[in-house]
Amino acid sequence: MSGYFDRIRNHLTDSSLLKKKIAESDDLVQRIYDASSLMIQCLQKGGKILWCGNGGSAADSQHLSAELVARLNLTRPGLASIALTTDTSLITAWSNDVGFDSLFSRQVEALGKKGDVLFGFSTSGNSQNVLEAVNAARKKEMITIALLGKSGGTIHKVTDLSIIVPSHNTQHIQEAHITIGHILCDLIEFKLFKS
Repeated sequence: MSGYFDRIRNHLTDSSLLKKKIAESDDLVQRIYDASSLMIQCLQKGGKILWCGNGGSAADSQHLSAELVARLNLTRPGLASIALTTDTSLITAWSNDVGFDSLFSRQVEALGKKGDVLFGFSTSGNSQNVLEAVNAARKKEMITIALLGKSGGTIHKVTDLSIIVPSHNTQHIQEAHITIGHILCDLIEFKLFKS
């Protein structure tokens, strides 16, 4: 049993140390703040946030979009937010008939408008469908933000703002991503409805 307990403790410790590293980075804290400011400006101007990612990042997209539409900490009006990962009929039809790489970019083309925010997740920074969504959003003069990991990959090079979690462990990157996402939602709520 002690081997399993050590495994549990090691995972929790490593995850918390990564979050501590992010908290101690002036650059990353500034980037989180800047991302929240861009999202707040978008919402104040009547725009919306579009979220996308694959696997666990798809779940994060849905989770954080729900926090904005429903609520995080405050009773308040809903905020315009759509997870591009939730329409199974579109996801399966488009991926089957056309291809998975252009799935999110097609939705950006249909739903996005100038001034909206596209928020992409990719633990590697190289998810092709997220990259194509970013490129489609830039063509529509949307604001592009990405939560990434590892080196930031190709997505880092084309977004308006990237937050790169300094780790190569996918699980810990995802754990940091959802924490940063909650911070962003908290800052948005606080700025729009409390401050």
